[in-house]
Amino acid sequence: MTASVAREDVTVEEGAQIAESAIFAGAGITVGAGAILEPACVIGTGVSIGRGAWLRAGAVALRDVPPNAILEGNPAEVVGYRPSSDQVQRTTHHFDLAQYLDHPRPTRIDLAVGGGALYLMRKIGDPRGSLTVGELPDELPFQPARYFTIFDVPSTELRGEHAHRRCEQFLLCVHGSCRVLLDDGVDRCEVTLDRPDVGVHMPPMIWGTQYRYSRDAVLLVFASRPYENEDYIRDYDTFLTEVEAQKR
Repeated sequence: MTASVAREDVTVEEGAQIAESAIFAGAGITVGAGAILEPACVIGTGVSIGRGAWLRAGAVALRDVPPNAILEGNPAEVVGYRPSSDQVQRTTHHFDLAQYLDHPRPTRIDLAVGGGALYLMRKIGDPRGSLTVGELPDELPFQPARYFTIFDVPSTELRGEHAHRRCEQFLLCVHGSCRVLLDDGVDRCEVTLDRPDVGVHMPPMIWGTQYRYSRDAVLLVFASRPYENEDYIRDYDTFLTEVEAQKR
C-alpha cells in the first residue's frame, strides 16, 4: 500500500494507507488520517472517508464513510468498527450479554465507556403473554423529557453518528435488533440490542452510532432533555476536540 495519490482533486491525510489499485472515480475526495483502502475498492465523487475507516477489497463507497467504520460490498455497507488511528492498541469491545441474563432485575452493568451502562429490566411472563417494565424515576438513570422511536431503517443505513453535550439517552430495541456503538473518544464498546428487556444508557459526551438494523427493528429512545439543536455534536473531530478540552 501507499499513502500518496498523484491527483490534485484527492486529499489524503497523514497515515492513510491506499492500495495502488484503489479507484478514485471522481473529484473532491478526502481520505482521512489513518484510513485503509484495500485493493480494488472504489470511492465516488465528493466522498469523504473518515479518519481510521477501513474499506475492504472491492468495497464501493458512493457516500461519506464514518470515522473508524469497516465497510464491505457494493454498495459499501458498515459491518463493524475498528480502533481509531491514534489508538491502534485499543479494540472495540463487543459486550457479551449472555453471561448476565440470570442476574437479578432490574440491574445496571457498567460498559466502561464514559459512564455508559447496560440495564436489565424486569420481565414478566405468563400464558397470556409477556411484558417488560421500568418504573420512573427509580429504575431508569434519569427522568425522561421526551421519547422517539426509530423504525423502517434499511439495513445499510446508520443512525446516530453524533454526541450530546448535555442530553442523556436510554435505548431499548422493543422489536427486532440493532447494534449500538458507544465511543467516549478513548474507549469503545458495541452492544447488540435484540431483547425488549435490555436497554443501553448513553450519558452526555458519548459518540453514539446505531447500525445493522433488522428489517423489523423498532428502537425506542428516551431523552433527558427536549430537542436542542445546539446540544448536538455532529462532527467526530469536533467531538474529540471537546473531549480533550474537558480533560484540561
